[in-house]
Amino acid sequence: MKIGIVGSGYVGTTIAACFADLGHDVMNVDVDEAVVTKLNDGAAPISEPDLDDLLGRYAGESLFATTEYEDLVDFRPEVIFLALPTPSNDDGSIDTSTIEAGAEALGGVLADIEGYPTVVVKSTVVPGTTENVIGPALELESGGRIGVDFGLAVNPEFLREGSAVSDFTDPDKLVFGTDDDDRAREALESVYAPLLDDDDDVPVVETGLREAEIIKYANNAFLAAKVSLINELGNICKEYGVDAYEVADAIGLDDRIGEQFLRSGVGWGGSCFPKDVNAIVAAAREQGYDPELLQAAIDVNDRQPQRMLDLMDDHVDVEGKRVAVLGLAFKPGTDDVRNSRAIPIIEGLQERGADVIAYDPNPAARDNMAKHFPDVEYLASPSPTLSGAHAALIVTDWPEFGELDREFDLMSNSVVIDGRRIVERREGITYEGLTW
Repeated sequence: MKIGIVGSGYVGTTIAACFADLGHDVMNVDVDEAVVTKLNDGAAPISEPDLDDLLGRYAGESLFATTEYEDLVDFRPEVIFLALPTPSNDDGSIDTSTIEAGAEALGGVLADIEGYPTVVVKSTVVPGTTENVIGPALELESGGRIGVDFGLAVNPEFLREGSAVSDFTDPDKLVFGTDDDDRAREALESVYAPLLDDDDDVPVVETGLREAEIIKYANNAFLAAKVSLINELGNICKEYGVDAYEVADAIGLDDRIGEQFLRSGVGWGGSCFPKDVNAIVAAAREQGYDPELLQAAIDVNDRQPQRMLDLMDDHVDVEGKRVAVLGLAFKPGTDDVRNSRAIPIIEGLQERGADVIAYDPNPAARDNMAKHFPDVEYLASPSPTLSGAHAALIVTDWPEFGELDREFDLMSNSVVIDGRRIVERREGITYEGLTW
């Protein structure tokens, strides 16, 4: 099949490479010339395991990128994915301006694309956006009609940073939202046929547009709430001197609960959980419903970094003193610092007058955090970061942090506040786990 993809960010780049790997011909459209050049050169504009290898294999062969929507006309895609960002507004609602602009630009060439092209919303949007915003924009600019001249569908993504390629190739589920448009549904089935032929155990959920839109939010809201709940329980365990991880191991044996997402710590960040939970809360309130439980999940998450700082304050006054922050990316295996728990940690340290020294194993994560905090010193390894420090706060659970031991002896005052339960307690350091 021939597949068009509008947007070459995290999702657009990943699905482009993976669709090419399934044997499809792919054309990406992006307004950023630098991104287009990288893709055509076989280089990923984002940091993601295995992505450079796929792009290097298919760029210039079955995967091409362009800045011109008009190039889609000669390419003649049967399916066109909209994979554009929907960032948060100040009130938590989503900003649809970018995807609206993309839909309008695509609509301008849609009538000239032969056949019955199906436009698929891959971006995360609240219920009603596809039918009330994107669909009308496509119809207005193309002069065509949904279900007559072109198809409209929703196919949410469930790609985790650091494992996006494997999440695509081995999905928990595929969701096809089409509102009874048989041709649009069949187009999605054809897109994923090579993957489904290799693994016929993948569940395919066929549903409506609005249902498909909210499934992504429900997925992330449930997981985020589960993390906040285990963090709340971990905080209670801390007050009683109970090992929260032993408790989590026990309750995880209940198959109604499950063992995943039961590692209590400093909380969730990244580009998805904060944006999606805030968005569904804002959307629900717009409909007249106040989702108190989801708001509580946000509140618990927002308090966790302050709990780390409070634990540090119990042991040391850091004003004018060197403090090490280990871990800047919001999770291991990525360079993404969006909504990283390190941000409120560093802000709190600076408010206390500390001299902050930071390290992350990913150099790009250090560079990205430097855009937020240019006055922080970023070092290239743990030892010099810990040397002379009066406290160390471990924010991201990079595996190498679990191997640290004698490096803590380089500290002037070995106070270690572990937000991820990754460092072993031992004599010679003052250890505080966030929930133990």
